[in-house]
Amino acid sequence: MLVMTKDSGILEEQLNKDKASRMLMWLGIASMVIFFGGLTSAYIVRMNGGNWKDLRLPAEFYVSTALIIFSSVTMNAAMSAVRKGKSPATFTSITLLLGIGFAIFQFLGWRALNHSGIYFTGKQSIPSGQYLYVLTWAHLMHLFGGLISMTFVSIKSGRGGYGPLNYNGLHIAAIFWHFLDILWVYLFLFLLFIRYIV
Repeated sequence: MLVMTKDSGILEEQLNKDKASRMLMWLGIASMVIFFGGLTSAYIVRMNGGNWKDLRLPAEFYVSTALIIFSSVTMNAAMSAVRKGKSPATFTSITLLLGIGFAIFQFLGWRALNHSGIYFTGKQSIPSGQYLYVLTWAHLMHLFGGLISMTFVSIKSGRGGYGPLNYNGLHIAAIFWHFLDILWVYLFLFLLFIRYIV
């Protein structure tokens, strides 16, 4: 016979809260998938509308892609460490630094585009350039949310705030971070190869 104690009741309540917070994260991710699906669909439609010039992605975007992919590896290492009862602080800090590096190379990529005559606004702007800026900018805005989350997670990790039985905040941050990684890889490959497909 299962006896419900005060401690087991608190544990069950915490598990329910954890499930609810993860569900909210997945709902947020679903809305972002719809948003970016709409943007890439609009890109394809506009491609076939005339006055379109295929653009080469700047080398800085390749570097940022490598950085964000590697950051998912370190995020996985953080999750693995906490499940084993070890501190994830080193890995969360590296993930945060890689995310900042990604953002820096995005800005450098935009600067390279600007220097090559690809502008977001003005008389010399072209639709393909505008869509490129919008897609990458929209992703970076979401990544800033991820960087804020990773900052809090890194601080909490450094203070020993996560353990094998208490890491839901880290888990949610990892879900969101991996989503941002997958989303960028999708956008990068989309921008790289869509001209050969459509």
